[in-house]
Amino acid sequence: MNEVTPTSSEPTVRMKQLILEIVQALVDQPEDVSVEMLDDHDATVIRLRVAHQDIGKVIGKQGRTARSLRTILGAASMKLHHRFALDILEDDEQ
Repeated sequence: MNEVTPTSSEPTVRMKQLILEIVQALVDQPEDVSVEMLDDHDATVIRLRVAHQDIGKVIGKQGRTARSLRTILGAASMKLHHRFALDILEDDEQ
């Protein structure tokens, strides 16, 4: 097993890439997906922006997709020893 111990900034880079790839696979306009990382004391807030017409795909029925994304973040947070929170925003470029 080739397990790499993450450096201090590597967990946020890895998490950003993970969320970006998952969400781009879910939406119709993957080029409009953006992920911004905001440090908040002992945690990192992940601000996810998607196109207006893709917001439903990211949230899912009764919030199931968003809850699943947050579950993945929670599991990865444990492994990386860093807390992450997810904010989902829609792009308002109409």
